[in-house]
Amino acid sequence: MTTPVPRRRIGRSELETSVFALGSWHIYDRMHFEDAVAMVRTAVDRGVNLFDVGVYGAPGMPPAFTDVLFSAIIRAVGVPRDEYLLSEKLWLEGWDADRGFRPQLENALFRVGDDHADLVILGDLRRDDVELRDIALSLDELQRAGLIRAWGVNNWSASNVQALLDIATAEGIAAPEIAQLKYSVSRRSIPDGEPFARPWQQGLSMQASDVMEGGYLAGKVATDREVGRDPGGIRQRIIDDVPAFVELADELGGTPAQLAIAFTLTHPATATTLFGTSSTAQLEANLGSLELLDRVGAETIRARVEPFWADRGLVDPEGP
Repeated sequence: MTTPVPRRRIGRSELETSVFALGSWHIYDRMHFEDAVAMVRTAVDRGVNLFDVGVYGAPGMPPAFTDVLFSAIIRAVGVPRDEYLLSEKLWLEGWDADRGFRPQLENALFRVGDDHADLVILGDLRRDDVELRDIALSLDELQRAGLIRAWGVNNWSASNVQALLDIATAEGIAAPEIAQLKYSVSRRSIPDGEPFARPWQQGLSMQASDVMEGGYLAGKVATDREVGRDPGGIRQRIIDDVPAFVELADELGGTPAQLAIAFTLTHPATATTLFGTSSTAQLEANLGSLELLDRVGAETIRARVEPFWADRGLVDPEGP
């Protein structure tokens, strides 16, 4: 018997997300269309309702079409729009001095063939020439216009997240509901640290990302995939830990990927964990992390993976 995918509320919004979100970072670009449709159909049937179609493109990089492909995939699946949540990315690099984020969002919605995003995640804070208040006001305007239903940020510091929450309270506008953070058995210092405790207490949710470190925490000691940034310079330590992590997963009756994913659901602020899969079999295997969590228990999992906490004392828990 398979464990159904439960749902949790995103912050204090009206959105209820499956605890797993299916990401699309160059995934659909590498799949046969019919295989992608079968995989998304399986995800929907198992209860996954949040799909991240944010495009990570930049000048000089190859063009990405994963969001365009998703628009065709979800139509082929035939799931009604009100039965799934669409998550988009916005970038401060694309900030418009006159119209804020609206032109960027309108283009993203055009690419995905929709009239609104349920959730938008604002990418890394790499500019200091845009006021946080203006950012919050622009996102509130998008929400009041019905173009988005909730918003959050990706890899922002606890102080800047708190500043957004304070601005929203002072202005009486929509507040961020979720923070997408790197969170895994190896990278824990920021989400588990004291600085983020206050936003969590105020109702902010977390979306755990980079949970398998590009495949290393799925049991690989080498990968051809592009892997994200390496805060703290701990990646070699993670690679060195792979054999012991694989051994622990086997002892607990699961796969390394299942143990890596199950760990993320033990954090009380986690609303959803984001991962990508490139086959229906891989998706089904990842969903098996729910059975592992139920059988072993959150406290035991957190205790047993403690030795793999690689960024402890090496990364400032305040965040970027």
